[in-house]
Amino acid sequence: MQPAMWLLALGALTSVASAQTYPAKTVRIIVPFAPGGATDIVTRLLGQKLTVTWGQQVVADNRAGASGNIGAELAARAPADGYTLFMTSGSVVTANQHMFRKLNWNPEKDLVAITNVASGPQIIAIHPSVPAKSVKELIALAKAKPGALTFGSAGIGTQTHLAAENFIYTAGINATHIPYKGEGPAMVDLVAGQIVFVTPNLSAAIGYVQQGRLRALGVTSKQRVSQLKDVPAVAETLPGFENLGWFGLMAPTGTPVAVIDKVYRDTAKALEAADLRKRFDDLGMAPVGNPPADFATAIREESGRWAKVIRARKLEVN
Repeated sequence: MQPAMWLLALGALTSVASAQTYPAKTVRIIVPFAPGGATDIVTRLLGQKLTVTWGQQVVADNRAGASGNIGAELAARAPADGYTLFMTSGSVVTANQHMFRKLNWNPEKDLVAITNVASGPQIIAIHPSVPAKSVKELIALAKAKPGALTFGSAGIGTQTHLAAENFIYTAGINATHIPYKGEGPAMVDLVAGQIVFVTPNLSAAIGYVQQGRLRALGVTSKQRVSQLKDVPAVAETLPGFENLGWFGLMAPTGTPVAVIDKVYRDTAKALEAADLRKRFDDLGMAPVGNPPADFATAIREESGRWAKVIRARKLEVN
């Protein structure tokens, strides 16, 4: 056997051996946002299932800041052994590279796709004290006071920020952006009445809405959702409007292929569990569990779409 072929064969055997013994210790999943947001919720729900499957602890490691870039860079620089995974929200790996002029990590080169775990819509949520009972009334309020309405997000360029920008652009209004270090902190200030509205993931806001602590004006899916049957789709006011968020597992580039495949297969199996599917459904999310190649293709395609939007909206950050 030629030396090159021998090295390839040895590498394949090593990869298989890694998968057979993996995991042999605690696995951490880096969450690039603060606790309480949708990315954190998805990570913890999945982590509970994988802990049982693997017989090893799967822990969420929240590393918030810089619109997900702090956590993403940490994941990108972690040892490529499968013991550090990364739960990304869609915008971190599809929009940040187009929005931030300088990044210390590259989503295309430093991370590899494993599987899209779950997806779901956002909602337009306001504090009950705001005198708007519908999307139409919120738009009218914004037009009456250009720039006076404040909206929070999980950070510049995050799914919650881009959803709001999409709404603002489509509605033809102006509002002032206040970025936070995660969806959870933004929701805390919204509930406290410190800001006017947020476009959070449904999973992060549904509890507040059901408790009457926030008012939901619209959902960003094309149709209404069963979890909030009385809340209209934004598209009923702004025809064609849609904005969906997603959360997926990735790993540092160089992680053994067999380990990537094991994480994918075990995650996909976990997503078939009736109790987990019900938890996601209650939160307004749908489990996905697509193969790594399909997930990678979807990331590339969405990245191209956001590149055009970011240029058109001039959302670049120095």
